[in-house]
Order: sequence, then C-alpha cells, then structure tokens
Amino acid sequence: MNINDTLSKAFAQAGLDARSGPLKGVTDTIRKALASAGLGGGPAGAPADTGVIDVVARDVSAQPTTTSAGGFMARTLHHPGGVLDYKLYQPAARAGAPKRLMPLIVMLHGCTQSAEDFAAGTQMNRLADEHGFLVLYPEQSASANASRCWNWFRPQDQVREGGEPALIAAMVKTVMDEQPVDAQRVFVAGLSAGAAMAVILGETWPDLFAAVGAHSGLPFAAAHDVPSAMAAMKGRGALGGARFPGTSADPRRSATHAVPTIVFHGDRDHTVQQSNGQHITEQARNTEQPLSASSETGTAAGGRRYTREVHADAAGRAWVEQWTVHGAGHAWSGGDAAGTYTDNAGPDASAEMLRFFLAQPRG
Repeated sequence: MNINDTLSKAFAQAGLDARSGPLKGVTDTIRKALASAGLGGGPAGAPADTGVIDVVARDVSAQPTTTSAGGFMARTLHHPGGVLDYKLYQPAARAGAPKRLMPLIVMLHGCTQSAEDFAAGTQMNRLADEHGFLVLYPEQSASANASRCWNWFRPQDQVREGGEPALIAAMVKTVMDEQPVDAQRVFVAGLSAGAAMAVILGETWPDLFAAVGAHSGLPFAAAHDVPSAMAAMKGRGALGGARFPGTSADPRRSATHAVPTIVFHGDRDHTVQQSNGQHITEQARNTEQPLSASSETGTAAGGRRYTREVHADAAGRAWVEQWTVHGAGHAWSGGDAAGTYTDNAGPDASAEMLRFFLAQPRG
C-alpha cells in the first residue's frame, strides 16, 4: 500500500470524507508535499528523484492559445540524448514585406504547463506577429519528469553536454537549419523551473544564446537533488556561487559565463522565494566589465507597483535588469488569464523581455 492509500484508509476509518470539503484541501496539500520530496505523492511509477517542484496548473490545452494570426506547428526532436516535443510559432506574414532573418525566442514553461498554456499566458506569439520573430516552445515529457518540470536541480542537467541543455540546444539548431533565424539574436526565457533551465542554458551555451529572461526562477547550480531544490526554492539553499555539501559524485559548480539577463520576480512569491531572483542578478553581474547601477519605481497600468534596477556597461547598455513586482506571487507579470500562473496587474514581462533582448548588440 502506498502513502496515498494509507492516508485515504486512515481518514475512512475515522469516518471522515477526504474527497470533498475542508479535508480535501488538507490531503491535497499533504500529497503535494510528499511528491515534492519524492515520497510517493506523485503518479504511480514516477521516479523518486523527479519530485514535483512547483505548484499545479490547470489544463488549457483545449483553449485557444492566443489571438495571433501566424502558424503554430507541432514538431518532435529525435536526438541521441532523447526525444523531445516542441511547438514553433511562425509570425503572420506581412504583405509585401521583404524576407529577412528573424530573431528566435525560446520559451520554457513551468511545471505541469504545456506550450499552449505558456503561449496563452505570456502572449509571446502576439508580440511575434507585431515585431516579426520566431517563438520556440520546448515541451518537457512526463517520462523525464512526472510533473513536466525541467530538471534544473540535477547535476547531469546543469552541464553543456549529455543532459537537457544539450537537447534544447539541439532543438534550437534544428530550427535554425530550417527557418530564417538570425544566429546572433537567439534568446531564451522561462518561468519557474523553465526560468531555472533558461539560466542554465545561458551558462552552458553562451555561444548560442545572446541573452536570458528569468521569471520567478533560480540561479545556476542552486541545487543538486530534490531536497536541495526545495531548500533553494524556499531561500534556504547555498546560492550565489556557494557550495552545497557534496560528494565525489556531486561536484558543485558556480556560474562563469555571464550573459545579459533580465529578471522578474514577485516579492510575495512563496513558491520560489524572491531571494533567488537576486542571486540570478548577482551571477549575471559577474562579468569582467564594470557595471553601474540605477533604480526606478513605478506603477503598472494594472495597479501593481514595481522596482526596476538596471546594471549598465560603460556605453550605457543594460547588461542586467532586475524587476521586483510588489505584491505579486508566483505568476507571469502582465500575463493573460487564458494561461496559468499569470498576473495581469503587473508590468508586461513579455514586452519588457522582448525590449531587453532586441536592444542587445549583435555579436
């Protein structure tokens, strides 16, 4: 008998119904906590080290993804390192517009999300129609992680070759071979576990990705297994380049390849604590060039206040931006309610990331 069956049996023996009412919330919380620690709270047969490291999203696969007019194509990458599905959005063609190389933005969803869900919530496809760029949505498989989380917390997926970074990089190269992509304008962004993997891609493939967007994510090498991932998410891990107590099979790493990075994080995020966003900024600032800092505050059209810190080089170009969205939780700032984990009261993270990406100098 597994732990879930034990819980159900215990409540039944006590004459309590755990399938509805207040007890349903209690049992759901217990099961999520057990799954997070890899203790059997997840689907039957799920590997113990692929714990749920995010919250649960609703299924929006049957809903319209966006109001955009381009083409959303489903593809599958077959690679020696594994098989991975993805969706590619091609922006609507402009009549009479000359053909040109386009930027490519890779969007990495959070746990339990899908490409359709993430596209609906971020509205990145609509921006692609307006500005003319391609959008790639890799989709994590349930066989790799029971909750479809990117495995950012495993050492084998924090290196250039052999893990998920290599799979995503191969997918990007496949799209570049098939589509008119500007190789100097390839960017990656993500939410939560997807943001953590985006940071890893910036570290392991700095020759491929020109900039990174991290929303509600974690810094590079913040964890090495599920327990340390849970600690890091709660702000209790060894971050900012410090080392976890490791073993010979678990060598710790620190970030060495800083790339331009824009960070969004809500200061009421209780799934991934805001301190993680600060550590992403610190890693991205670890560059040989001197950076000067400035700060501004404002209020988004939806009513949320924000603080924006800019770390610029000697030429005045922003190398790092850190947006703190005051009062926001674990959700995409300025997102659309058609997708999960969205907060339309905050500044538009999609538009700001796009602005930051396109402002980066070529090469």
